[in-house]
Amino acid sequence: MFRNLLIVLATAAALTWTASAQDAGSVIAGASKAIGVDTLKSVQYSATGFDFALGQAPNPSSPWPKFANKSYTRSINFETPASKVDRVRVQGENPPRGGGQQPIVGEQTQSQTIVMGPSTPWPQQLEILMLPHAFLKAAASRNPTLETKTVAGKRYSVVSFVGDNKAKVSGYVNAQNQVERVETLIDNPFLGDMPFEATYTDYKDVGGAQFPMHIVQKQGGYPVFDLTVTDVKANVPVTIQAAAAAAPPPAPAAESEKLGDGVYLITGGYAVIAIDFKDHIAIVESGQTEARALAVIAEAKRLIPNKPIKYLINTHSHIDHSSGLRGFVAEGSTILTHQVNKAYLEKTLSVPHTLNPDKAQAAGKKPIVEGMGDKRVLTDGTHVVELYHLQNFGHHDGMIVAYFPKEKVLLEADAYNPQAANATPPSPASPYTLSLIDNIARLKLDVQRIVPVHYPADSRKITMEELTKWAGRPTSTR
Repeated sequence: MFRNLLIVLATAAALTWTASAQDAGSVIAGASKAIGVDTLKSVQYSATGFDFALGQAPNPSSPWPKFANKSYTRSINFETPASKVDRVRVQGENPPRGGGQQPIVGEQTQSQTIVMGPSTPWPQQLEILMLPHAFLKAAASRNPTLETKTVAGKRYSVVSFVGDNKAKVSGYVNAQNQVERVETLIDNPFLGDMPFEATYTDYKDVGGAQFPMHIVQKQGGYPVFDLTVTDVKANVPVTIQAAAAAAPPPAPAAESEKLGDGVYLITGGYAVIAIDFKDHIAIVESGQTEARALAVIAEAKRLIPNKPIKYLINTHSHIDHSSGLRGFVAEGSTILTHQVNKAYLEKTLSVPHTLNPDKAQAAGKKPIVEGMGDKRVLTDGTHVVELYHLQNFGHHDGMIVAYFPKEKVLLEADAYNPQAANATPPSPASPYTLSLIDNIARLKLDVQRIVPVHYPADSRKITMEELTKWAGRPTSTR
């Protein structure tokens, strides 16, 4: 009897799955017909609007900083599939706030080409597959499932399939058989299993098909694109050729330079400084990836053996300066940061990383985060590092610099990112650079050498003279 019951349950489950797949197929067919999936082979559209720099907000409670798209054109071949974007962006916030290469002086031209193939990274494939027409085509061939959801009082048929990264990709089909939203998760080294969603509204007829005239894409909970489509051309000839793919250069090895007794500069990526205290190591900056963080940890332990890394000093919470933090979480280090960042880092560093587990996820380690105010001094009586909070610094409200009074060295992030030695200084000067100079003067720091976290490509030593010359405003520091 028990065996018969198992057979009945298994048969019922199979019938339920088949019915679900059939229902999903019906929804896909209805939506495909309504928006003209078979009709629309290619499309080219122009738009105006904004893009936003992921993870570069001026503080943890603000959205990603905004840039205006003076022009935006995207061509899509749904049959290949392939996509090409050409845009011209300009400064979107004045005065500038946050990162993302701000401030932009004049116009910045950018292009992105994606031709889907077996080796195309899944997040790049999603840039095409999350478009309404491409989503329906992909869902039809990937064992779709169906459920119904009500969001803000509106009922949707939600069609889902499992993506290449094992995360569900779900499309919300409204009562008009239009794909109104597509959502999924992608891996991010800092933000973990990060929400990635796009919404499509204001559909209009385009050459016998329907196409959305308002497109908003979000990552990490905030918009990364907000576009208003101004012109659409259906089924125009679209030829998109993939750019020649060069093999990525190998990550440079961590290299070290002794700045003073027990103080070491580690380069080969984002610059960090390791300090040999009496019974532990402290490191300023984590590196921009987990791989970089692990290389830094290994080099610090080689330079300073048989001591734990007690502190990792985080200059600020921008994504490229925090994506190595989880390597130090796995190490058991305390993350020392400005109090503005404390709650944000505690929350973000606790987000699951199941799509691409890192060492902290594998070890089940939780972050230890400590906040500081305007000044914090770390010393063992011999070695000293002074940590200062920069005031009136638009790049980030919780920015810390590290000053080594014996060595007369200052480590800073993003206030001055050195260009080639013969580069022409910007006009006007970046307000971030000017703020750094003002803070050095306010704090009366005797700085002889500056270590930018974005270390110069030629590895030259950066002096106060170079900094003030670049800013066009020499000033005394004492």
